Amino acid sequence: MRKKFAVPLIVLGVLLMLVGIGQRTFWAPPETESVSVDPRSSEESAAVTVLEPELLADYPDGVDITVRSEQPFTLAVGRANDVQAWVGDASATRVGPGEDGLSLTVGTDRTGITAPNPAGSDLWVVEKSGEGELSYAWEAPAEGDWRILLAADGTAAAPTDITLSWESDATSPFAVPLIVAGALLAVLGLALAFLRSGSDGPRRGGNRSTEPGTEPSGPQPKDTQSKDTAPKDTAPSVSGTTSAFAAASGRRRPAFLAAAAAAVLVAGSAPAAAVAEDSAPRSRPVIVDSQLTRILDSVAGTVQAGDAAKDASLLAPRVGGAAYAMREANYAVAAKSADHSAPVPVAAETLRTQSIGTAAGWPRTVVAVTQGKDNPVPQALLLVQDSARDNYKLVSAVQMLPASTFPQPPAADAGADQIRTESDNGLAMSPQFAVEALADSLTVPDGSQKDTFAANRFSEDVVKFQQQVQTDSKNEFASNKFRHAADPLATYALRTDDGGALVFGYLYNSFSSTPKEAGDTVNLEGTVYEALTGKPSTDKGIDVLHGEAVMLYVPAAGGTSQALVVGASQELLSAKLK
Repeated sequence: MRKKFAVPLIVLGVLLMLVGIGQRTFWAPPETESVSVDPRSSEESAAVTVLEPELLADYPDGVDITVRSEQPFTLAVGRANDVQAWVGDASATRVGPGEDGLSLTVGTDRTGITAPNPAGSDLWVVEKSGEGELSYAWEAPAEGDWRILLAADGTAAAPTDITLSWESDATSPFAVPLIVAGALLAVLGLALAFLRSGSDGPRRGGNRSTEPGTEPSGPQPKDTQSKDTAPKDTAPSVSGTTSAFAAASGRRRPAFLAAAAAAVLVAGSAPAAAVAEDSAPRSRPVIVDSQLTRILDSVAGTVQAGDAAKDASLLAPRVGGAAYAMREANYAVAAKSADHSAPVPVAAETLRTQSIGTAAGWPRTVVAVTQGKDNPVPQALLLVQDSARDNYKLVSAVQMLPASTFPQPPAADAGADQIRTESDNGLAMSPQFAVEALADSLTVPDGSQKDTFAANRFSEDVVKFQQQVQTDSKNEFASNKFRHAADPLATYALRTDDGGALVFGYLYNSFSSTPKEAGDTVNLEGTVYEALTGKPSTDKGIDVLHGEAVMLYVPAAGGTSQALVVGASQELLSAKLK
């Protein structure tokens, strides 16, 4: 009887194994899935192509992006609002997710409006150049919303032949169970085929009886399935069941399963208050570490080239404001006075600390404290980006004063709030007032602002110089007047960790020397002023102008501490005869 079942079991087992093997080989689902933009889907060409945040957010585990174009192009990754600000009013093809999760939506904003070439913009966290075909493995650089921008040169049509591909989550969960079950059935069938009958009927050659209580002779049937060959559990695992559901319900995007898993984890382990706190929007630094490194390298290289050639025109791409004015003047003075000191070098490293603003709009402010091998003391570099399409420029470079400490910035991942300079913002005084108070204290050392700032080396040296000029015997026939005035357009402020403010300002230090009486002269002999004017003396007088870049700390309101001068730099701007 058992032999009647042996052959069918063997055949069924082999068939099950073949089906299982087929599901792992020629019937296996594709390893990857993809969705593409038909380059003909956009009726109008645009200056840029933008992959929208909603599309990128659908791939929290990453996605491979392939772009094809017959001409050179740039792929740039930036924060969503930064990319949008850079695009501005330029014509843009926007690529978003389709409703079914297996298609893309494509639309074009405006037509015919060009944009600058995006290559080299400081806004980009990642920048790739391509021609023909470029593959980029997208993964969010940090928390927040992101956009990807594609453009040729801002004038030619941007690439629109785009393919997104990702690992398929469709599997063959029953392949292994089928192979195992088939093998067991085949083994069982073979065992039944080789077993002898276990009936008690007569044997050939005569009858043989057994006495009660004795064991029957001859071989006994064996157990057809040992405990070593039977699997403890042949049911599919939980993960296999999930994959089977995914395969049965059609292709799914990675975001669906990731979102579902996240929902389970949140529901099972996090209280409602924690979820609400995590989802609340928070300010973020306007640049990440890799951007800051790239920006500092570019700034330092530009300044180095300008200093080497003593050519201010070379500074223009990366230097502006007070930093440009002071270096331009230094080069001009050095051209007439060979012993004039060169400006302090600007170094990209070693980066000692940083304070990065969080402003969503512009201008944006970043401070980096570096010290290169040629910097005797750390140097604070103030970088400002005026608009989305402008790169950061160095607008102030000041040397840390002896015994001074850089005010503690907020945590790196939180960034520092930019402060309006004309408002006190919870400070002991407004940033602009602080710069003006310093100017007043230098003009009139014993005046109303003499106690606003704690004692510091910069103020002491400036006041000492002014007193020496007044008492120098060489100037006994000259009347000398000093005046320090703040430039209201050159003040910047960032919040510190203790609620105070780090303030950068720029002062004009004007020195006017005129003869006391008719027939008197102002002696210029042996000074840099003689080299600049070509005269050893003047009976008309001379006007001298210095630029003074300063870095201050203003404490929070309610405290008793004084404001501090943390860093400063001074440069002779001009000397002109009256």
